Amino acid sequence: MKNYITKILACLFISSTLFNGVYAKMNPKVIIETSKGNIEIELYQTEAPETVKNFINYASSGFYNDTIFHRVIKGFMIQGGGLTEDMQNKETDKPIKNEATNGLSNKEEL
Repeated sequence: MKNYITKILACLFISSTLFNGVYAKMNPKVIIETSKGNIEIELYQTEAPETVKNFINYASSGFYNDTIFHRVIKGFMIQGGGLTEDMQNKETDKPIKNEATNGLSNKEEL
């Protein structure tokens, strides 16, 4: 189960780099498997290229295995991946460029 997301992300990343035209412009979707059910997220490569690359690198390496969501704000966001189940910090790579001013919203569009 833990390797499932890694395999999906690796396939999405490889396929997104192989195709041109219409296929290159599509936003890959990723399924995060949790103990409470699956979460599907869409990765916006054009609007947040560094963030997408960073997320894929972490996921492909297995970094997120056995981590928790440590902050949840209903209707806004969930935050996780930096702490283990026993609340130990995980060592991260150096920070990336903040892409928060790219026009994307954290709120789900209905």
